[in-house]
Amino acid sequence: MPIEKLKHFLDENGVKYTSIRHSRACTAQEIAELAHIPGKELAKTVMILLADQVAMAVIPASHLVDFECLSDVAGVPVDLADEGDFVELFPNCDVGAMPPFGNLYGMPIYVSETLAEDDMIAFSAGSHAEIIQMKYDDFQRLTNPILGRFTYRFP
Repeated sequence: MPIEKLKHFLDENGVKYTSIRHSRACTAQEIAELAHIPGKELAKTVMILLADQVAMAVIPASHLVDFECLSDVAGVPVDLADEGDFVELFPNCDVGAMPPFGNLYGMPIYVSETLAEDDMIAFSAGSHAEIIQMKYDDFQRLTNPILGRFTYRFP
């Protein structure tokens, strides 16, 4: 989903958001620093496989996925997806910068409960040089994610 389509989707749903451009960065921690956003508030999208189905795990930039816990939440074995499993699903997005709107692609979204603790959420908008920041409640309303505890902070 290119950034303009994402913005159009948010506009159609009456969501107020801020678009923040920054120098090109590929890691969520770098993006958080460049955009002056706490790592806990910046979400990164981790592509996963639930058995054979591609899905999204949306977690704070400062955290990692605990795959055993995520498997418990999902009720099926969960593995990290290979790029080849999902790259064609996001033809206009930079790899690693997919916005966390799996519902628009017919895929489940698992969100770390840690993200729900903040009023705001920010995430890559399809490029390594722009993020969207919006209210978490609006994000939850639009995506209807499955919430769970399946992350831990970087050691």
